[in-house]
Amino acid sequence: MTDGKSHRLDFGCIILAAGASTRMGTPKQLLPVEGRPLIVRAAECSLAAGAWPVVVVLGAHEEQIRPVLARLPVLAIENPAWSEGMASSIRAGVTTLRQFSRSLNGALLALCDQPAFSAETIGRLVAAQRTTGRSIAAAHYGGHCGAPAYFLREHFPALAELTGEEGARLFLNGDPNRVAAVEMPELAADLDTPEDYAAWRK
Repeated sequence: MTDGKSHRLDFGCIILAAGASTRMGTPKQLLPVEGRPLIVRAAECSLAAGAWPVVVVLGAHEEQIRPVLARLPVLAIENPAWSEGMASSIRAGVTTLRQFSRSLNGALLALCDQPAFSAETIGRLVAAQRTTGRSIAAAHYGGHCGAPAYFLREHFPALAELTGEEGARLFLNGDPNRVAAVEMPELAADLDTPEDYAAWRK
């Protein structure tokens, strides 16, 4: 699958979008932000930053979300185990990346509900990893490291074995010597509730 450009297989992106949005009361993946559904915006930012392939992991509301991605050159996959927690979606995304290409140097792990997420965000993380030589670069906000985060391929096997709801948080906040923390306070804002969305729109 290609959009007509030649892609250098360097790093891929996994966008986690399988959640049920129970607190929002409607699929937050489809909330309009800057005139586009959140999930479309996240995918377009990833593609604009040079990530290839971009894997979008769907679960709850998959039938509603998949059609809005149809025109984008992304790999939309379904995680049937999405209710087990975020780790199951990370496993599904990493498995898809590894099947797509054995030559990827790394992978960006992203959420779809951070309205400040951008192509520049990705560029800063990839640059931080290359500058520091550390094997992980992660956004730092709210006193801890979190998504989005960039992992070198050496972490793919461990990511593919994660379990539970924590996702990669323990990875990102374990050994500080392997994580380049990039200050991105704007990413502390995520859209989980109608109040979050209303506050962001103001």
